[in-house]
Amino acid sequence: RADGQHVNGIAGFVAILQDELGLSVTQDDVGKSLDRVAGWDSVHLLELLAVLERETGRHVSLPDALTASSLAEIYACVADGNG
Repeated sequence: RADGQHVNGIAGFVAILQDELGLSVTQDDVGKSLDRVAGWDSVHLLELLAVLERETGRHVSLPDALTASSLAEIYACVADGNG
């Protein structure tokens, strides 16, 4: 799923959401508003950031992630290397 620097695309990101957070999401859910993602809550954001930092070995900006309105925007925080 991750190579130590990057999450391997949206598919790898979705796999983390499924395997590590236990969310039943698909790639179709990535662009939805977070309030429309089944099972999503604010605790998942913190868990996700911790997993992403562990998987990639780099810091993910909490302020950037907090302003994200979709999983795609959270993914962009990681993919763009912000933090």
